[in-house]
Amino acid sequence: MPYRAPVSDISFCLENVVGFDRVQGTELFAEASTDLVQAMLTEAGRICEEVIAPLNRDGDLHPAKLENGVVRTSPGFAEGYRALAEAGFTGISADPEYGGLGLPHTVTTAVNEMIGSACLSLQLNPLMTQGQIEALEHHATDEIKALYLPKLTSGEWCGTMNLTEPQAGSDVGALTTKAEPKGDGTYAISGQKIYISWGDNDFAENIVHLVLARLPDAPAGTKGISLFLVPKKLPDADGNPGVANDLKVVSLEHKMGLHGSPTCVMQYDGATGWLIGAENKGMAAMFTMMNNARLGVGVQGLSIAEAAYQHALAYALDRKQGRTGGGTGMIVDHADVRRMLMEMKAETFAARALCLDLAVSIDLAKTGDDQAAARAAFLTPIAKAYGTETGIKVANTGIQVHGGMGFIEETGAAQFARDVRVTAIYEGTNGIQAMDLAGRKLMDGGDAAFALLDEIAATESDFADTIRPMVDALRKTTEDMLARDMADRFGGAVPFLMAYARVLGAHYHAKAAASGDATRKALAQFFITRLLPEAQALMAQARCGTDGLYDLSPDDLAA
Repeated sequence: MPYRAPVSDISFCLENVVGFDRVQGTELFAEASTDLVQAMLTEAGRICEEVIAPLNRDGDLHPAKLENGVVRTSPGFAEGYRALAEAGFTGISADPEYGGLGLPHTVTTAVNEMIGSACLSLQLNPLMTQGQIEALEHHATDEIKALYLPKLTSGEWCGTMNLTEPQAGSDVGALTTKAEPKGDGTYAISGQKIYISWGDNDFAENIVHLVLARLPDAPAGTKGISLFLVPKKLPDADGNPGVANDLKVVSLEHKMGLHGSPTCVMQYDGATGWLIGAENKGMAAMFTMMNNARLGVGVQGLSIAEAAYQHALAYALDRKQGRTGGGTGMIVDHADVRRMLMEMKAETFAARALCLDLAVSIDLAKTGDDQAAARAAFLTPIAKAYGTETGIKVANTGIQVHGGMGFIEETGAAQFARDVRVTAIYEGTNGIQAMDLAGRKLMDGGDAAFALLDEIAATESDFADTIRPMVDALRKTTEDMLARDMADRFGGAVPFLMAYARVLGAHYHAKAAASGDATRKALAQFFITRLLPEAQALMAQARCGTDGLYDLSPDDLAA
């Protein structure tokens, strides 16, 4: 089935659910008029439907490969990338001083959803560059900005992030890559990095790596990590790509999915790099972009949910099997198939609203709104985890809707499940997101959590009497979490996070129903009647903490 960009659904969410008009009303984003945003979304939708979506299957069947040290990308990816770059979709929110459009991150989020639905493997490329642009805008010197930001913003050059090492995954502080001062303001970077998305390609003029490394005599752990910019080709006096730097792609990972996205093992052998930010403050530089990066991955889950839902719906409307209540014989009229489709649609809407809600808070925080900043920080782990879990769930359900044909690769249903699975792992596993929510995000004594719950409870809707008791229960569960030590919180962190996702989902659906649209109200009724009750069970699990988790020893587990 051809992908249909959900421009109208996104626009509805912006106007009726997440309050995007508050962003448009600020001085910083005054130029982001409704007409301009609608034009951006419409053009992005057109390119995604006509240019990017046709590449998705070829990227899966004809993966990127390494030939004589050069990454050869999947058929059509170069042309698809250029279409996105020429339309300005890499630099939607980038600083206009360096060629960006300076539009709200909410617009970038909406556009990235459509690109990810069309072809997630390709979407990873501009997403990496967007993260690097943000890091450089906040922490690079004026000279670095002037040289690199115009090229990255235009899409002429691509950016990557190099954090993980074979022995240092989630424990970033264990990394060993070295940075030796060369005496001329540059550094020699040596070490190996793994899981580097789009570590190389054959269509960009240059690849710019941001690499975490240690200076000599740096403190142990995360306090001794610095951030360095290391280009594949060293710019010459005119700023053009010059001689090759001392780095290479060692190999490409053979992965479960995302075959069109080259995941590289990178080797640095005294490569020339430039310090970004202060010495030993590399993690601070990375955390600058963490809200946006984790939101970006949550959106990837949403992207696949939307694509998988459209794919399953088209099949259900076409496939005849058995007798149905509607008399058509199409499987869409079977009660269980209808249940699955309704659940897919309801979860996808909730994930989209959550991601856009977080994006709005991020934009308001840029205007100096401290309450919005606290709200964004609290919503970030929820959006990342729920967005990706929704993608996995909806893709898996899509296979089920297809029945036996879902297990057959030709239908394309399985690709969605394979491509989305990693999103729950990278940019901080969903377990780490939950620990962040139950730990760091409650270090304010629960102020941000309670402010969010107050906001939900104060929202009037036809479903308020059903939602408010859940809000009260979640408030008590949050109070219970605050009274526990950290280890006990972590034992119930995942269900704690998902309880928030369920209550937020009901909140967004209720706001959508308040628009008066009968379809929105029916979908809200489904979510609030059938899915919101799961929050009670999740809260009960959260309150268990670590009870029972360690009752079996490692030997018992192996018995």
